[in-house]
Amino acid sequence: MYIYSALRQSGIVFGTSGARGLVEQFTDEVCTAFTTAFLTVMRGQGEVTHVAIGMDRRPSSPGMAASCTAAAKALGVRVDDYGILPTPALALQAMADGVPAIMITGSHIPFDRNGIKFYRPDGEITKADEQAIMNTAAELPALGAIEREPEQAAAVERYLARYAEWFPGRPLADKRVGVYQHSAAGRDLNVRVLEALGAKVVPLGRSEQFVPVDTEAVSDDDRALGRDWAAEHRLDALFTTDGDGDRPLLADERGEWLRGDIVGLLCARELDIEALAVPVSCNTAIEVCGAFEAVQRTRIGSPYVLAGMQQLAGEYQCVAGFEANGGFLLGTPVQEGERRLEPLPTRDALLPALTLMVAAARRGQPLSALVAGLPGRYTASDRLKAFPTARSRALLAEWREDSSAMQRALDLEQAVVDVNTLDGLRATLEGGDILHLRPSGNAPELRCYAESSSAAGAEVLVAHCLGGLCED
Repeated sequence: MYIYSALRQSGIVFGTSGARGLVEQFTDEVCTAFTTAFLTVMRGQGEVTHVAIGMDRRPSSPGMAASCTAAAKALGVRVDDYGILPTPALALQAMADGVPAIMITGSHIPFDRNGIKFYRPDGEITKADEQAIMNTAAELPALGAIEREPEQAAAVERYLARYAEWFPGRPLADKRVGVYQHSAAGRDLNVRVLEALGAKVVPLGRSEQFVPVDTEAVSDDDRALGRDWAAEHRLDALFTTDGDGDRPLLADERGEWLRGDIVGLLCARELDIEALAVPVSCNTAIEVCGAFEAVQRTRIGSPYVLAGMQQLAGEYQCVAGFEANGGFLLGTPVQEGERRLEPLPTRDALLPALTLMVAAARRGQPLSALVAGLPGRYTASDRLKAFPTARSRALLAEWREDSSAMQRALDLEQAVVDVNTLDGLRATLEGGDILHLRPSGNAPELRCYAESSSAAGAEVLVAHCLGGLCED
């Protein structure tokens, strides 16, 4: 069978970050097809002698990794298996070795789904690479034993060293930091990194069952846990990530989770970033704060942010990007004295979280003080699960043509005065509030983002919108 036939028949598609689908769709044949197509595309761009493979803690991930390993070996490509680790740690190691990489992860989506992320030797694949993978005409190879290679620790140690060296002198000494471990790929590594920076770490909430933590849609239970843990353990900060460790979730000393785009904004400001590429869904405080020479808005998804960063790098020396989920992409080196932080052009959870904790510690301030000086624009987001993508697209297509229909359907008190269709439907209301709807690129979900002049206003707008859609 040809690869493109196997991939089309699988029903799996590329979303905003990698190929995603139901676990049962990722058969040995489909994993072989994706791996073969990816390595074929990479061989068209240069020599490929070996590939790095990593995975998250989903029950289905080891089997998928074994299938990808068998496919690579059938092509004569050596496999370096780095086991369970954060996606940015795998990408960092692969870039250092100049090899492509495959990460088995569904990120934050439920455990009955999974996915595969692909990395070129210089970082994430592009949208053009995705198309080339899906259209590869080669035949599926005959596989040998479907099993993994022995695990290596080099990637985890390199990632640890990156931040232990960038933040020298134990800057978090005497700080109490909770680490919500759940089933995150980097749950033990996160503890090691924080301890290397001097923090007194309090591990919390470890789970051997997969927990789909979404940093853009924090559950009420996790909000309550954050407040309770901060008070019980007298924490200065509370940190966790999504399943594959590329999206941070950081709470202040009160246990209040900070929005990902606010964490990204503050990190970029601390690093003296000149130009930013960010998705259209991010908080407009990024522009209003006046900290950056240029801000380029993109479609949602790391490939689009990367493309925007590449454009900005032609004009500015210090370029970065981040997403509303908090994942931070460093596009150019950052220099501080004699220390230099090399680029990592993929979503990273540790850099923004550590940067904010260290900045607060050095100033003798609580984390909440870093946020206090920002412009008064607040965002909230949530999602409707099991909301068919076809239905989402039909609704948004109707409302693009008639914004008054959107106002009536959602019972909005304010009229829609402007519509941005760069990605989904982003409507500005006459009072200045913003309501943004888009189908998820990873699952049958409808995502809702809101921005208002108060945190409560943003939360109410999201709840009102999603409540109206549930009643529809």
